[in-house]
Amino acid sequence: MRWFISGGAGFIGSHLTELLLGKGDEVYVLDDLSTGSARNLADVRGHPKLHFVIDTVANERVVAELVDLADVVVHLAAAVGVRLIVESPVRTIELNVHGTEVVLQAAAKKQKRVLVASTSEVYGKSPVVPFHEDQDIVLGPSTKGRWSYAASKLIDEFLALAYWKEKKLPTTVVRLFNTVGPRQTGRYGMVVPTFVRQALAGQPLSVFGSGEQSRCFCHVSDVVEAIHGLCLSERAVGQVFNLGSQHEITIRKLAEHVKALVHSASEIRSVSYDDAYEEGFEDMMRRVPDLSKARACIGFEPKCSLEDILRDVVAYERGN
Repeated sequence: MRWFISGGAGFIGSHLTELLLGKGDEVYVLDDLSTGSARNLADVRGHPKLHFVIDTVANERVVAELVDLADVVVHLAAAVGVRLIVESPVRTIELNVHGTEVVLQAAAKKQKRVLVASTSEVYGKSPVVPFHEDQDIVLGPSTKGRWSYAASKLIDEFLALAYWKEKKLPTTVVRLFNTVGPRQTGRYGMVVPTFVRQALAGQPLSVFGSGEQSRCFCHVSDVVEAIHGLCLSERAVGQVFNLGSQHEITIRKLAEHVKALVHSASEIRSVSYDDAYEEGFEDMMRRVPDLSKARACIGFEPKCSLEDILRDVVAYERGN
């Protein structure tokens, strides 16, 4: 098969690229390297079935050419990380919405299978946990910048599903929950690589807010296997799926776990959200996915434990 991955030099995209090449498939990667990195593809850059184009997903001509060459399109290119979203809301909205529109328009002309990556952020402040794909969504006010990301990804979802309903373009949406593993950068607020780097350097581990907010972390290898499976499933067309882990841990306990794993003497320091991001920043206390749809469709079950994830991230950071 031939695949086109937008954002293919990013954290998740590079792992998906490696998976597909390992299966003998041809992969066309598009990335502008704004948050991705050519280093992420270093191990496969010489592969005869990898074609790497450095350009933006907003370039309609380039996107159209790559869509034309592919059998399946995986749209991962997007603004990533809470810090980037808070600091660059205009870029977040424009890249997420316009980029998705360009990809869907090109795919619709040739009726190519498309998977669009969304996020658990779209559940916003919903008190109903675990989150199910069909439940109501509760977002904060438009004056709070962090909700612009959730709103833009919701528009992406509406677009993808509208293309299926109106134009019969075979689309699937995945909502990713805290995907973690080697190559993830802490630059934009990702908590696991940030904690690991701080602990290895003997620096204080910065826990935002009370630290009692909880998250579920899923290894990137489990996520890309699921993306691959959903792209090949006819039952997934026109559907939205949660992908993640259901093993919940508070951020403070995560910091303690990282400290113990690397035998670090670092202190754990509390930082207010106002100091970390912006005044009045809002966060969700829990973010847990209901995985019943993905289980029923492709038998999805994460294989890697939190311990596996942390060991892989520590090994990667030590090697870099």
